[in-house]
Amino acid sequence: MKLRSMSVALCAALLMGGVAPAALAQVKTYSAKAFYETTSYRAAPDAGFSFSPDGKSLLISGDQTGVYNVCALPVAGGAATPLTTSTTNATFAISWFPKDARVLFSADGGGNELSHVYVRGLDGAVKDLTPGDKVKAGFVGWTASGDHFWLYTNERDAKTFDVYAYDAKTYARTLVFQNSGYELGDISPDGATLALSKPRTSADGNLYLVNLRGKGEPRMITPHTGNVSYDVYGFTPDGKALVYATDEHGEFSQAWTYALAGGAKAALIKADWDVQSISYSKSGRYRVSTLNADASTQLTLLDQKTGQAVKLTGLPDGDIGAVRFNHDESAIAVAVASDTSPVDIFVADLKSGQAKRLTKAQNPAIAESDLVEASVARFKSYDGLEVPGVLYRPKDASAAKPVPAIVLVHGGPGGQSRKGYNPMVQHLVNHGYAVYAINNRGSSGYGKTFFHLDDKKHGDVDLKDVVASKGWLQGKDWIADDGIAVVGGSYGGYMTAAALAFQPDVFDAGIDIFGVTNWVRTLTSIPPWWASFKESLYDEMGDPATDGARHRAISPLFHAKNIKKPLLVIQGANDPRVLKVESDELVAEVKAGGTPVEYVVFPDEGHGFLKRDNRIKASDAYVDFLDKYLKK
Repeated sequence: MKLRSMSVALCAALLMGGVAPAALAQVKTYSAKAFYETTSYRAAPDAGFSFSPDGKSLLISGDQTGVYNVCALPVAGGAATPLTTSTTNATFAISWFPKDARVLFSADGGGNELSHVYVRGLDGAVKDLTPGDKVKAGFVGWTASGDHFWLYTNERDAKTFDVYAYDAKTYARTLVFQNSGYELGDISPDGATLALSKPRTSADGNLYLVNLRGKGEPRMITPHTGNVSYDVYGFTPDGKALVYATDEHGEFSQAWTYALAGGAKAALIKADWDVQSISYSKSGRYRVSTLNADASTQLTLLDQKTGQAVKLTGLPDGDIGAVRFNHDESAIAVAVASDTSPVDIFVADLKSGQAKRLTKAQNPAIAESDLVEASVARFKSYDGLEVPGVLYRPKDASAAKPVPAIVLVHGGPGGQSRKGYNPMVQHLVNHGYAVYAINNRGSSGYGKTFFHLDDKKHGDVDLKDVVASKGWLQGKDWIADDGIAVVGGSYGGYMTAAALAFQPDVFDAGIDIFGVTNWVRTLTSIPPWWASFKESLYDEMGDPATDGARHRAISPLFHAKNIKKPLLVIQGANDPRVLKVESDELVAEVKAGGTPVEYVVFPDEGHGFLKRDNRIKASDAYVDFLDKYLKK
């Protein structure tokens, strides 16, 4: 947050998490529709080609029509050209072909997560490369020559993903790896080596390499004692080393390299935060790395030839991500987002560092000055543990005009609330609600000790953090003591229902967004493609075969009679993770107990809402519900 030339009092107000209302002009109130009439842009994955072969277009996904479609965005500026025209299923860009204007993209069926990979030919005709009613497939990468690409699919066995090499001309395919229960990592540019991971518990696992030309068995490369977590970033462009993540050497994940010839390991990046990502330009001259630094992304673009970081100019304040190189590495595309502005796409010349904006995602009807920047705020929980979170303070909130508040709980359970643009949150804040997006114990991003504090203690120690945050909020003179709700999606939806069921007198209302209500059923009905990390999931949450009694004890459904504060439940009918029946049964039980309960079901959504109209309806439902029960 920039503290330009302003009074000492205003600076203090900013540092406390909000702007002194007397110093501000009247803030305009906007509808949910206004917030969602932004355009959401997504970059194509780094493993593909984002720049067209002629360098004139960027491949992106955008929801200009209300449904995500694949677009070609002119690098010189101007409107994007749609390459797909779906009116139902969200469709996402994967890659240009390296030598012509064909395109790979993916789509599922109404949020069921059974994504297929498609190719759009030069004539615009579309072909499904991974057909099948129950198939889930995705993209791995391209060979260095561009003659083949790799896809994964679970068509042989719903529980695991095999890898196929596809001929870039004929689409004929060859099985290159038959999986027996590993998680896929990356394939070396020459196609010779596949990296795999296999979690053993939520804190421990190993990495493996497979010689795809020798058809050998996976070879473990991470012998260790104790609990050590590993993950794959990718191979170096020359194919000589694997770059991987490990927390073996401290609290946070560091980036290390493993030399394929000889097996030597060496530290690459160490920091006081998790190394979030490592990627390279195709030639290897440039290395892109990011840190997850206190709920924000810190990016470094290193020119390995000079040893200096590339400095970009002409970009707005915010997190920079999704760096994509053109073919000759003279330019990059980047995505930039801030608390008050959605993701926009820029292109920058690597010689000068000068960037140019290609998109304007924010609805022009919304003044960015009316939106709120977030602050990272910490409090002492019930046992003295410091718990972080992201705090949004309405601009007119004051001791003279205290506002109702929301404790917002992320999914996971090991997720993280981060700074950045969130239209749902900005809509709530704009309508007079403070929002505290808590990163309760068990959240990622704050070290492995913090991450594992809730293992097999879900609905207990993490819920106590959520309850404690309410008391901390009440201690602020600009927050109304008697108007604090709990809201969350997925695991956060579970925490919402758990708070109302197990601490029925704490919060004044709750919004459960596709939350787990019956852990006994959820843990025995996980999607089959989660099989590779089921053991790790059960290690953290408990095995339903032996831990069923505890799962029942922490499941809100079986304690719904205790819920006496108003509840709103939102659910996607096609959700493969939290089945609709979870929400159906909770709503029925709460209604039978005489507690006010409202229920919204989207028939064409899954675990998260991708269609603009549905997101608008959901946000309207949140505000209408909270206005009814929190604003006295």
